[in-house]
Amino acid sequence: MKILKTILVLVLLAAVFFGGYAYKSWFGSSGTANTAAVGRKILYYVDPMHPAYKSDKPGIAPDCGMKLEPVYADGGAAAAASTQPKGKILYYRDPQNPNFKSDKPGLNPESGNELEPVRENDPSNFPMGTIQISSEKQQLIGVKYGTVEMTSGGQTLRAVGKVTYDETRLAHVHTKYEGWIDKVYVDFIGKLVQKGQPLLTIYSPDLLASQQELLLAVKAKEVMKKSTLEGVIDQSETLFQAAKRRLELWDLSEAQIQQVLATGQPIKNITLYSPIGGYVLERKAFSQVKVMPDTDLYTVADLSRVWIMADVFEYEAPNIRVGQTARVTLSYEKNRSFLAKVNYIQPQVDPMTRTLKVRLDAGNPGIALKPDMYVDVTFTVDSALALTVPSGAVLQAGDKNTVFVGHGDGYLEPRDVTIGEQKGDRITILKGLKAGERIVTSGNFLIDSESQLKAAASGMGGMPGMPGMSNPETPAKPPKPPAAKSDAKKMADMPGMEGK
Repeated sequence: MKILKTILVLVLLAAVFFGGYAYKSWFGSSGTANTAAVGRKILYYVDPMHPAYKSDKPGIAPDCGMKLEPVYADGGAAAAASTQPKGKILYYRDPQNPNFKSDKPGLNPESGNELEPVRENDPSNFPMGTIQISSEKQQLIGVKYGTVEMTSGGQTLRAVGKVTYDETRLAHVHTKYEGWIDKVYVDFIGKLVQKGQPLLTIYSPDLLASQQELLLAVKAKEVMKKSTLEGVIDQSETLFQAAKRRLELWDLSEAQIQQVLATGQPIKNITLYSPIGGYVLERKAFSQVKVMPDTDLYTVADLSRVWIMADVFEYEAPNIRVGQTARVTLSYEKNRSFLAKVNYIQPQVDPMTRTLKVRLDAGNPGIALKPDMYVDVTFTVDSALALTVPSGAVLQAGDKNTVFVGHGDGYLEPRDVTIGEQKGDRITILKGLKAGERIVTSGNFLIDSESQLKAAASGMGGMPGMPGMSNPETPAKPPKPPAAKSDAKKMADMPGMEGK
């Protein structure tokens, strides 16, 4: 009996010894922290990134994967002071009523709660959809950053143009009298002729008779010089001038008229000369062929300068004005360009292509620009100072345009923006950003996919009537199947079977 009592005493002493050792091992290292939490009532748990997400149990936030933090009844902070975010204080708010904001610290006069600061880099202040991606992962997916800037410069407009003749440099060769072609000197289309070069000779009975009249007038003038009658000399001079004027109106040159007067013989076959230098576009002059005053014997074009008809879309037309310069390049020779100037804008829009014809005048050294050739026309339009981002920063999906703004520490916020026109490799931002903000310029497609997944998971977690979604550790209970009816009950429910 004494032995049994001795054993019990030893067992009790061992239990006391090991219990004290276990208590020291468990609570000794964190006794200070646990003591601080003694007596503080936990109201609920929140996501430190999205305080709108609440749960009655600890766990992991489904939207960003961060550990939930407790919110105490006394309004105290859950984290130590050393873990508080640093940055510029934006405003102060009531932790129990985030809608109450103030620009100064103090108490909420309605609830009496002490206001807490909301800082610039506070993750809880970031909007829904903001995600955090580590620097290693950003480097893996090729994330690059840029800056929102106020820029000004030339906007580039590109159009397709077609080379055509300068209509003011075209010449049509024809006669003002009937006749027959005797000799043809320019006998093929495309030949280059110089100004004053002989084209053909023509025989005209009417022109021959007019030359003879001029010679008769000369003889009459010589005879009348010996007359003593008053006014005869003046009349003979008038007759001579009239005959000479008739030949001038039929396009005989002064040299040809002087040849007739010097030789005393009419020119049987009159030579026609090219009025300008250029290339022969059309030819209707053939030997021994009768010609009429309305016959175009040759069409000559001066190609030292050409016109370019550019098709400009109607929404780009307000940026084009007369006198504006443009750069013309060939599709097969990009390293060579020509300077052109807008000299006319047609007043109507093509109803089929919705483009406006813009005419440009360009020099043509070496006749490199040939009629009916297609060229690329580049207009440079000066623009005012505007907010712009690199074109790769804007993720366009239908009517929605998204830019990701970096807040540091890997936090990326999706921002809906309103875009304007594109200026080179930058896009104008009309709404949604401000100058100096740091934005993602590469890898934003993968970031957008991650952001949408996080936002979808967060939205499902906050939906009422979704069992188990407020706490990811609580599984959803499947609905109970409806109770099956017996065959007798089914027959009783059928119409016309009542009472049977």
